Amino acid sequence: MMLRIKQKMNKRKMNKLVEKALVFSKAQVSAFVGGICDYMIMVFITEVFHVHYMISIAIGGVIGAVVNFSLNKGWTFRSKDVPYKNSIYKQLLKFVLVVINSILLKSSGTYLITTFLKLDYKISRIFVDLVVSLAFNYTLQKHWVFKKVSKSPTA
Repeated sequence: MMLRIKQKMNKRKMNKLVEKALVFSKAQVSAFVGGICDYMIMVFITEVFHVHYMISIAIGGVIGAVVNFSLNKGWTFRSKDVPYKNSIYKQLLKFVLVVINSILLKSSGTYLITTFLKLDYKISRIFVDLVVSLAFNYTLQKHWVFKKVSKSPTA
């Protein structure tokens, strides 16, 4: 009897771990798709229209953010069982705040690495994007923007 209870608990823990890994993986796919749009627009605007890369980062960041928000809302963090804590309007407001800060981090990080390490802005941007995406964007989107209603402890 105790063995069955322990097996059920281990199975629940394993299911939770798999669920978290799946959400994290989906978030990375969403970030990658939005990031590719963002990056390609940045390079296009900078190389074709000769706009400074700092401005191109902002323009690409806005477009990439729209793609990323759409994927996150409808696919990455969506759950049939647990609703979102906030309305779509609050989610959009919070997402915009995250995006503004993300663009500032990406712009300043790219500028600093490009200027001081003398790397091409396209390479600097990739390094900065990886750090900002994992450490900043994912954390805030999962735990703040797309936060779920807490399940009751008895559920």
